[in-house]
This record gives sequence, structure tokens and C-alpha cells, in this order.
Amino acid sequence: MKKSDDAVKIARYISEFLNVYAPNFLTTSDHTLKSYRDALGLYINFLETETVTVGNFSRHCFEREKIEKWIVWLKESRNCSPDTCNVRLGSVRVFLEFLGSKDIEYLYLYQEAKEIKRQKCTKKKVSGFTRDAVAAMLAVPDVSTKTGKRDLVFLTLLYATAGRLDEIRSIKIRHLHLDDKKPYVNLIGKRDKIRTAYLLPKVITYIKAYLSAFHDTTPDPEAYLFYSRVGGKYTKISEPALAKRIRICAETAHKKCPDVPLDAHAHQFRHAKASHWLEDGINVVQVSFLLGHEQLETTMRYLDITTEDKINALATLEDEKQKTVPKKWKNQNGTLADFCGLKK
Repeated sequence: MKKSDDAVKIARYISEFLNVYAPNFLTTSDHTLKSYRDALGLYINFLETETVTVGNFSRHCFEREKIEKWIVWLKESRNCSPDTCNVRLGSVRVFLEFLGSKDIEYLYLYQEAKEIKRQKCTKKKVSGFTRDAVAAMLAVPDVSTKTGKRDLVFLTLLYATAGRLDEIRSIKIRHLHLDDKKPYVNLIGKRDKIRTAYLLPKVITYIKAYLSAFHDTTPDPEAYLFYSRVGGKYTKISEPALAKRIRICAETAHKKCPDVPLDAHAHQFRHAKASHWLEDGINVVQVSFLLGHEQLETTMRYLDITTEDKINALATLEDEKQKTVPKKWKNQNGTLADFCGLKK
């Protein structure tokens, strides 16, 4: 195979990976998709510093020796931390796995990449919110406004369900079962795993008020609960938009409760809920079940966790007795990054 043919095939697969495969089969997270694109963009930028052009771009550019040299470049030229280097390496590995699945001639690249050692990192302690911090955050939204109603429901669901940000963003109307005897919401997690989170009466009241303000009298089951103002009800709201709302609420809440970090983010609600479950006597295996870290059927086989147990465990905050991307690889001119459809 000529090198030019190799270059065209790899550039085509980069485009297919970023624009088709990753968003449809790997993740719906904007953050993760951006991470894939950034990693491959940085890798191509590195190759250009190595005088790689369209003319000599080939499979050999993705061999182990070159990737290890790239990691050194990330550390020394871009001052990337070990954690960042590991994230970038992981993204490239995912791409090379895809590449190998498309053409067996490239499979060895993924096998080599798996042998590359990860950088040693200092373990960071994940910090969540205290109970007072959670209460302070939930007290911020002004429910007399539409935005306030949305913020309250969003923040409440983050904590009440211990959901990941993308799980909350992905909730559709059909996932809500508010009028059942034991109301619940289905969350679609990683690899499309479904887990059930039971909802407390107060949360249901918030959600119904929000639905009344943001959705029709009879909402379309396929509409997203939290939708994009620009894209409409069938486009989920973006991660940056929700992250911004969390920071705005945190700035206000911090003034009344110093426990609220100014750099608050969605995952801290999930971590906080897990910590509060443990404080309330829920054992770690049950917490793993509630967080969706285990298959429901497998967990229920070995543990005596009933529906009532789950409902009680979820009540730690309130007392129930009281409340067409273009295929740029076709362009034979310009830089290697342009050829691969990636920005510098």
C-alpha cells in the first residue's frame, strides 16, 4: 500500500471516529467527545512538529515509539500533568481500537498502545458537598421564575438520584413515572445501562411545576426533560450550560454557607449523596447498587435490597414525616491537521 493511500484511509477513519462512531456508539457526553477530538488534534499537532506531512503520514506514525515520544512532548512542551497525559493516551487508544476494528492491518497499533505505561499520578481525594452545602445550593433558585424552576429540579435530581451529569441531561419525558404508586425515574447510564431512582414527594412536586412551565399540557414522551433553548425539545441541554448554572448557584450559596465550593461541579452532588448514604448506615455494596455500579439483577440475587430499602436510602436530605460535519480528509492541501479534519 502506498503511503498516500495509507494517509487517506487513516484520515477518513479519524473523521468517521469523531463524527459518527464515537457519538453514536461510545458516548453522548459532549465533554468526552471533546476529549477525543482534543487528544487526536494534539497528536496530529505533535506529528507536524516531527515534520510529518500528508506525503509521509502513515500507520507508522501511530506506533508505540511515536506515541511514547508524544507523551514526553505533552509533558515538556505543553506542561501537561500526568493525569492529563493519561487521559490523552486513553483517547488515542480508543481511536486505535476503532482503527483496528475497521482494518486488521492496523490492529497491531492498538496492541502496542495497550502496552504503554500510564504516568504515575498522585491520588486526589474527590470532595463532595456537606448536607448543609446541599441544602444551601437547593435554596438558591428563585422558583418564581422559569429559570429558577429549572435550576431547582436539575440540582435536586442530581442529588436525589446521585446521577451523573449526562444521565440527568439524557432524561426524556418517557423516563419519568410520577404517578406510579412508588414514583421513579429511569436513568440511562454508561453503555446504555438503565437504573431506577425512586423519587420523593417533594421532588415530584418540583418536577410537575417545572413541566407545567417548560412543557405542553401533554408532553411528548420523546422530548428531553431539560432541553436546549436553541435546539428545541428534542436536543438535550449542553453540559457547559448546566455547569454554568451550578457555578452561578454556588457563588450565591457560598455567601451563606462557606461549605459550598466556588468551583462546584455536578459530580460533587453524586459523591455527596454516596457519602451521605454511608453516613446513614447504608453499606458500601448497597451504595454501589444505588449508584448503578452493578447490574440490578446481579445485585438483587446476592443482596436483600428491597424497593422500600431504596426509597428509604434516597431520603437522606428531607424527613418524610415532615416534607453534518464536513469530511475534511478529502482536502489534499494545507497542513496535516487540516488533512485529518482537526484544528490546531
